[in-house]
Amino acid sequence: MLANPSQHLEDKLALLPAEPGSYQMKDHTGKIIYVGKAKNLKNRVRSYFRQDHTGKTAELVANIVDFDFIVTNSDKEAFLLENELIKKYKPYYNIRLKYGTGYPYIKITHERNPRMALVSEVKKDGAFYFGPYPNVYAAQETLHFLEKNYPLRRCKGKQGRPCLYYSMGQCLGACFKTVPVAEYEAQVERIKRFLSGDTKVVKKRIEKQMQAAAADLEYERAADLRDQLKYIDETVESQRVLSKDATPRDIFNFYMDKGWMTVSVLFLRQARLIRQSKQTFAVVGDGLEELTSFIQQFYQQKNIQKPKEILVPKGVETANLSAALSVPVRTPQRGEKRDLLALAEKNARIALEEKFRLLELNEQKTAGAMKEITDALHLSPGHRIEAFDHSHLQGEEIVSAMVVFEDGRPNKDMYRKFKIKSVQQADEWQETQEVIRRRYSRLLKEGAELPDLILMDGGLAQLHAAKEVLEDELGLSIPIAAMVKNDKHRTADLLDGQTEAIVPLDHHSQGFFLLQRIQDEVHRFAITFHRQSRSKKSLASRLDAIPGVGPKTRQKLLLNFGSITKIQQASQEDLEKLGLSAKLAQLVHWSLSGAGAQTAKGK
Repeated sequence: MLANPSQHLEDKLALLPAEPGSYQMKDHTGKIIYVGKAKNLKNRVRSYFRQDHTGKTAELVANIVDFDFIVTNSDKEAFLLENELIKKYKPYYNIRLKYGTGYPYIKITHERNPRMALVSEVKKDGAFYFGPYPNVYAAQETLHFLEKNYPLRRCKGKQGRPCLYYSMGQCLGACFKTVPVAEYEAQVERIKRFLSGDTKVVKKRIEKQMQAAAADLEYERAADLRDQLKYIDETVESQRVLSKDATPRDIFNFYMDKGWMTVSVLFLRQARLIRQSKQTFAVVGDGLEELTSFIQQFYQQKNIQKPKEILVPKGVETANLSAALSVPVRTPQRGEKRDLLALAEKNARIALEEKFRLLELNEQKTAGAMKEITDALHLSPGHRIEAFDHSHLQGEEIVSAMVVFEDGRPNKDMYRKFKIKSVQQADEWQETQEVIRRRYSRLLKEGAELPDLILMDGGLAQLHAAKEVLEDELGLSIPIAAMVKNDKHRTADLLDGQTEAIVPLDHHSQGFFLLQRIQDEVHRFAITFHRQSRSKKSLASRLDAIPGVGPKTRQKLLLNFGSITKIQQASQEDLEKLGLSAKLAQLVHWSLSGAGAQTAKGK
């Protein structure tokens, strides 16, 4: 596709300087949809409008209405600025990482009486760290095994008497005596050898114990010993030795095809491949540029620890990347390190080929459906939809709920519930304004990412109420639409928030089916929340009616039993165990039992 820029763009292109810097592409709403960097802004930005493009690059160029740029003093400054702008604006066409949490480490503390712990991050505190371990449960069980077989200190400090762990042989006794430093050092050395892969002696001992337990028909103990072997395998033995050098390093490589890119990351610790991460994106820029951007974002994730060395393929600007990350970044030319890069590329290629097969099946139903909705509303391609609905029963227990769909799929981690505080009886105008105000004033305050589209379950009243808060109070221009139902309470139409006209959407299309799923999901979520709120209020009301049951007692009963049925089923003795007096326990039991309830009903 050959772009046909407007006269406005032509004039701006002619004025571009031949300097390094960052450029920001904008759509017709003024929203930044792509951020890039260049050694020569004039050549780089002009290339978007002077060449044929396909795939996501062609889609990007078709949506560019304007652009800005910032000149920097050097390539390195442009490199760092691009990363900061991506973090700030989260542009649709830039790589969007799937952020996740890190994996745990086994730590041996650096102190007079050391101990072991499972931690989520490595600190510069002089301690020994082993990991990270992909299987969290296996790491926990391995730690328990070490604590039993290679004890250090288990209690918090001096107690003046032996602790329970010392009596069980799982503590060296720092709780009541001075343990020689040499004894600790010897034990720490054994633990380090074990976690570094020297497990043969230990495994043979466990196997003998397992066989003996099975021979004595102690099958549960034999099963526990078998599980111990499995956890040792998963945390230590199964991590394949790939290098003679034990330097902690991460290896990045990629594979590109048809406008898509898969990045593969191999994590080597103690010369072992402990895990792999693969992520696939539709990309706009050059593969090496996209990889560089990916690596920068990757190490900004929570609990992601930087290694001692990072390996990347030829062509990556290693000097700038090293300076940005404060970690040596190298491109190996030969030997086992180059082989590791080739292995990462092979994994990326296999993953991308598999992704293509899946995309053929899912594209129309997910991202394609999302694009169908944004196209019908004449919006730029979007990523996230937030939808709202209200629920109440005859004006009581008024609640609102919000669901989030990203690229056509529900993201339940981002769902939110709202108890309406501004009204005491049903008023959809006020309910809508309160929930919109609370949601988006908070996002503004936190500097969080805003949605690409808001959907209201209702008609023009909800649209006007929401727009009044968004535009007049908060100064936001988020696209908004309303989902209208028919007399059978099924999705019928979509109202455009700008024109207030019905959007022409084929009722047999994937876009309309997505709209139905969103409306059904937000309605389900709101109804479920309302029922929960009503149930809790009903339970609290019945308890409040019992003389002597105040807020603290009611909370204690609710926390321990959770429902009126379980409190009814509890005996007087069960209630007394919570700290209720015998008289009050008897009264609660009688009031909620069948006899008490019938008496109350008769009155």
